[in-house]
Amino acid sequence: QVRLVESGGGLMQAGGSLRLSCAASERAFGPYAMAWFRQAPGKEREFVAVIRWSGDTTRYADSVKGRFSISRDNAKNTMYLQMNSLKPEDTAAYYCALDRAGSMMIDSRAYDYWGQGTQVTVSS
Repeated sequence: QVRLVESGGGLMQAGGSLRLSCAASERAFGPYAMAWFRQAPGKEREFVAVIRWSGDTTRYADSVKGRFSISRDNAKNTMYLQMNSLKPEDTAAYYCALDRAGSMMIDSRAYDYWGQGTQVTVSS
C-alpha cells in the first residue's frame, strides 16, 4: 500500500506561483505513472497533469498547458507541480495519484492510490 501526501497549497494572488509536492511513502516499482487532479466546489474532479515514472513523458490538460509543469524526483519518492501565472479558476483542492500500470490516462478511475489533497486558492 503506497501512501501519498500532498503539500504546498495555499492562498495566492492571480499571476503568482505555487509549487505543490506529493511524497510517496515508498518507491513504486514498475512502469507506474503519477498525476495531479483537482476538484473545485460543486465540480467533478478533473485531470491536470501526469508524468511517467521515467520522467520522459508528460501530459497536461489544455487549461494548464504552458503555465504548469510536472516533475518528479525518484530518489526522494516525490512528485511536484510548479504552477505559474495562477488564475482564479485554478482554485481547487489538488490531489496526487499513482497508477501502477503507468497508463498515463486522464481518467481518474485508472489510478490506484490517492492523497488527501491540498487546497489552492487564487484571489483576483
